[in-house]
Amino acid sequence: MIDLLDKIDERYDNLSTELSKPEVLKNQDKLKVLGREHRQLEEVKKVGDEYRKVLTDTIEAREIISANEDADLVEMAQMELSENEPRQEKLESKLKVLLLPRDPNDAKDVVVEIRAGTGGDEAALFAADLYRMYKHFAENQGWKVETLSTNPTGIGGLKEIIFSIAGEGAYSRLKFESGVHRVQRVPSTESSGRIHTSAASVAVLPEAEEVELEIKENELKVDVYRSSGPGGQSVNTTDSAVRLTHLPTGLVVTCQDEKSQLKNKTKAMKVLRARLLDQAIHEQQSKIAAERKSMIGSGDRSAKIRTYNFPQGRVTDHRINLTLYKLQVILEGDIKELIDAIGQREQENQLAAAGMD
Repeated sequence: MIDLLDKIDERYDNLSTELSKPEVLKNQDKLKVLGREHRQLEEVKKVGDEYRKVLTDTIEAREIISANEDADLVEMAQMELSENEPRQEKLESKLKVLLLPRDPNDAKDVVVEIRAGTGGDEAALFAADLYRMYKHFAENQGWKVETLSTNPTGIGGLKEIIFSIAGEGAYSRLKFESGVHRVQRVPSTESSGRIHTSAASVAVLPEAEEVELEIKENELKVDVYRSSGPGGQSVNTTDSAVRLTHLPTGLVVTCQDEKSQLKNKTKAMKVLRARLLDQAIHEQQSKIAAERKSMIGSGDRSAKIRTYNFPQGRVTDHRINLTLYKLQVILEGDIKELIDAIGQREQENQLAAAGMD
């Protein structure tokens, strides 16, 4: 472990030097990437320094005890040893987690896509509930939320919404939210009081930066057309809506929320970059799927991950068999307990796979 900590210290010092260079300070994209890695290593270095000090103090205390020359010194050394041993064990456990292979996307901002699934209008209303839940959670974290594209139903529901969340560690906190979310409740239009089951899918994509994912102009087909709202209602009278087609992959992104064609294209490019990066990540994950099949982060968005049961006031996460009886609080954005529990289980799986459990 000490050898690994030494390498991290060396990388941290090199990054500190790089970040002080004028050419790096002038390059905002490079500064952002290097600064993110520097912050990630800072906690490891801090805990590592504390761990080294405890090790040194423990060795010195044992040497004094073994010398057995001064009774007072031996007593003090024994007290220090009794304090240091549990601290050393605690720091070792913390370092094991910090030294696990880090997802390079963990510190990134995210693009979130929510789509109504089976259930018609009720599914669209549930998709709107999920959007508000994530929006409130993000705002409580001090993160910035920006709507990129919406497809409302006209009765308060959402057939689809795509939005970005910008904030330190947004992807690391939200990446396990991808999957099918199911709701069980009595719709307001149901006169017989029968419970309906509807669903919506959530996709959380790490936002790709231009420095890591270049899209060439000749790889894009750009179509512009007139925006329209629910029921065909005209939003404006200019060709401001944008449809981007990435020719090599066939991915299509549309954006019509803004009155400016340039703003719509900028938002559509953000979504396209995120989808292309996500596609590359899934291709990489598929190669190691057999090794990680027992882990939470499989990225399978067709899997049912959570049920929101209104009659019983409960939310159940099926991946970790966790049920919480505070549905309304969760829908208001208090999803920290769910996120923490899933993250903890993933850490346990990773530690077991690395033989460090």
